[in-house]
Amino acid sequence: MATQMKLGWSKPSTILFASEIPANEKALSFAVAQAKEFGAHLILFHAYDTMVVAASETSGIRYYDYAAAARAEVQHLDPLAAKIRSERVSCEIVVRPGLAADQILNFLRERVVDRIVMGTHSPGPIGKLLVGSVAEAVLRTAKVPVCIIGPEAVDARYRNYETHSILCAASLNDDSYVVAAFAAAVAAQEDARLILQHVIKPQERAEVLAGRTLEDIEADLFALVPQDMRNVIAVQTIVVPGDPTEELLYQARAQQADMIILGAQGASAFAAMARQGVVYKLLAHAQCPVMTLSPAVLEECGAKHVKAHPAEEFLAGVF
Repeated sequence: MATQMKLGWSKPSTILFASEIPANEKALSFAVAQAKEFGAHLILFHAYDTMVVAASETSGIRYYDYAAAARAEVQHLDPLAAKIRSERVSCEIVVRPGLAADQILNFLRERVVDRIVMGTHSPGPIGKLLVGSVAEAVLRTAKVPVCIIGPEAVDARYRNYETHSILCAASLNDDSYVVAAFAAAVAAQEDARLILQHVIKPQERAEVLAGRTLEDIEADLFALVPQDMRNVIAVQTIVVPGDPTEELLYQARAQQADMIILGAQGASAFAAMARQGVVYKLLAHAQCPVMTLSPAVLEECGAKHVKAHPAEEFLAGVF
């Protein structure tokens, strides 16, 4: 089934790095490596909510100086931008007042951006959110692919974050081809091998395997790869029963995956609060960058049934 894939999503010409101050160095190094690889323009984007209070020289009245606040934020990022430009990467700084997630999503409506790169933090002593509200809102709603660098991701600056193998989490529902097609396009651009993995949940094992073998299901997975890509990239299929998160993380390590790709549907209220979904656990423990496709991206690629569900479940390779 044909998809409406944008070339920029697999070969970005503009990358937005959602920067904190100080910046997440591991996530930034990945963004710079991606910009170098594709000759892309890198946007250092920072949203701030700190007001700089100033006093009028004539009246002595104190007021919020928005311009001074913006200048202060830019000054923090200037040395970073200079260092990036010294590596021959085109770079600009954009700062906006307001909530980070809102400003990032607003900016996507103003400018053409092909990919977002963000970092996440380790959980705090009292169960701080693994993903955080900013990354959560962006990866679930952005209209471009979002690449998340989690707290356990290996710093691969020593090899410029070269991508040799990609693990794609896929299911066998009607819209799985969208996730698989995107992963295949990325693999082709990166000259990487593609591993398609489907995990059969314990409660579905009897139904899925009724009259079928794992080899039969692996053949169905291979069929998700667009026909014109099958002789272009090396494809491996893996079907195993078990817990989705554990099996995906295991295979990512066993296959030495340099990137994980999966769809990210709207999370259930419980999963959002408890951080128990597949996406959250992968971001918390993956040792490589995780590329997520929001429902908006999947729909634009041709998926017809991607929407938020009352419970978080497998849906067309979407987690």
